[in-house]
This record gives sequence, structure tokens and C-alpha cells, in this order.
Amino acid sequence: MSARPWSFTRSRQIAVREEWLALAEEEEVLAPGLPILDPHHHLWDHPGERYLFDELRADAASGHDIRGSVFVQCGAMYRADGPEAERPLGETEFANGVAAMSASGAYGRARLCAGIIGLVDLTLPPAEVERLIEAHRRIAGPRFVGVRNRTAWHPSPEVRSNLTAPPPGPLGTPAFLEGARALARAGLVLDVWCYHTQLPLLLDLARAVPELAIVLDHLGGPLGVGPYAGRREEVFAEWREMIRALAACPNLRVKLGGLAMQVGGWDFHEAPRPPHSRQLAEAWRPWIETAIEAFGARRAMFESNFPVDKGMCGYRALWNAFKRLAAGASAEERAALFSGTAVATYGLAGVDLDP
Repeated sequence: MSARPWSFTRSRQIAVREEWLALAEEEEVLAPGLPILDPHHHLWDHPGERYLFDELRADAASGHDIRGSVFVQCGAMYRADGPEAERPLGETEFANGVAAMSASGAYGRARLCAGIIGLVDLTLPPAEVERLIEAHRRIAGPRFVGVRNRTAWHPSPEVRSNLTAPPPGPLGTPAFLEGARALARAGLVLDVWCYHTQLPLLLDLARAVPELAIVLDHLGGPLGVGPYAGRREEVFAEWREMIRALAACPNLRVKLGGLAMQVGGWDFHEAPRPPHSRQLAEAWRPWIETAIEAFGARRAMFESNFPVDKGMCGYRALWNAFKRLAAGASAEERAALFSGTAVATYGLAGVDLDP
């Protein structure tokens, strides 16, 4: 057994410790009346890693005004049999069931999983990509809003954030490019999770398929572990240059969050108590402010990335940190950052953002 007070999950995520999170300093919810659409979370039931509807609802009810959410592909509840390319349909079936429960109104006002981002292997022939997209749509209807593939990759074995380590690519391959074009024809969004070292590949993709709406997850994955440990200023300079170049592509959006992942190199989970929102805001300010300045509020959206980021901080503190970071924005800009950009990007229906 590890001597550390914390541990990794099988995917190199920081394990969630509810007893440690309970030690957090009590925080008053900032701007409690600000409607929030959380555009990035997961649900799963792995051995020792359970985060399903009840756990999500509990976090969403922690004081902030959560009105809805977007479920993002994470390899959960795939079908156990059938053609390999069709097994991810099970994840969409699962997420759509959760969405239906939430949409019943029996669990409160929030419409959780109002949008679903699933997996369609974009390296398959375009006709197959189109067939699989339609299969997802038959399951979830307008809730199926986008696709994400496993694209985060780095040669260092210390840089891991996926359940499996994909081979190099597929962002830079011709097959992925053709699949992206098929996705654009279907009118769906492409979410991309990649590390900052892969951002030039994303820039090439955005320029090659300008008709495709692309959302960059987790601020473009600035790394702080393995060969990047102790090199935060150097990484920031390289990342900032790429963020500014990406922002010049009008088809790109960015999710503001994901900095509490293990690959980012922050160590809040090693402290005796969870971080206060002030600590999070102070640590992340350069990254968040740079991205908002580059993309603007109408192309940026705050995200929780729960339960992955829950290994380092609680839901209340996380959204309080984001509210501190957006304190200087206008009311219109705050509305975009916390809900409007996500709703517009994913075309979400049925989410009530009225006071």
C-alpha cells in the first residue's frame, strides 16, 4: 500500500477521497444566482471509481445554480459484444438514460446530460463515420451534440490521462481529417482533448476544416509532469503562443478547466486539507485569463471536468474559483462564460437559464 495519503486510479487520475474533501474550509457560494451550464463531466462505474447520477446530482446541489450539463465520452458502459465500432453506442444509451431521468423533473430543475458527446472513430471510412453518427442520433436524438476521440498522447510513460494509451495520432492523420469533415457535414461538434505539445496538430486541423466547430478541452492540456515537471514558466510561454494562434481560427472554442488533473502538475491533493477557491484562482489565473483574452467570452466556457478534477478540489470551491477569475467581466460576459457559450456551441435545448 502506498505511503501517500492519496493514490492514483488506473488511468493515472488522482483518486477521489470524500473524507479528505470533507475537511475543506467552509466557503460561502459566490454569486449564487448566476446560472451555470457545466459543459464537461463524466459518469462511470469502475472498480473503486463510482460517479453516477447520484454523485453528480450531489455535486451539482452543492450551492451553485447548476441548470444543466454536458456528458463527455469517457469509455463508460460500452456494449459488451457486437462490432467494435458500435460498442460506444452503449455509452450514449447510458448517458441518454441519465438525461431522461433528469429531464423528468423529479430530481430538480437542473437538466443534467442535456448534451451528450460520444465516441465515433473518425479514422474509419467517412461512410462508416456517417452511419455511426446516425446510430448515436437514433438513440439520443438532439441530445447527441458531438464526438470526441482518444487523442491525448505523449511518448513519456509519465504523461497519461486516458484509460488506455493510444498510439501516436490520430490528430495528424489523413483519415482523421476525412472523419472530421464527415462530422462537419452532420452538423456536430468535435471535442478535442490533447496536450499542449499536440496543439500544432489541432491548429492544422482547424485550418483544414474551417466549417467544423471544434472545442479544445481543458485549456489545451498544459503539462507539468514527467519531462515538464518544474518547467511551468517555459510550458506557459509555449502554450500561450499556441493558444493565441488557435484563437485566430473562428471555428475554435475553448473549455476553461481541467487544470486539477494529474498531468497538469499541481499538487493541491498533497495538502492536509483541500484548497480554498482563493488558492485555485491564484494558481490558475495566468492560464484562464490568457485563454479568455485570446478567445473572448463568447468562445470560452468554464467546465468542471468532474470527477477527474475532484481528486484535487471540491465542486463548490472549483466554481467559486471560476467566479473569482471572472469577477472583472461584464454581466454579459459572465453569462457567456458560465452558460451562454456552451448552450450556443452545442445547440442545447430544454435548459432553462431564466432567473
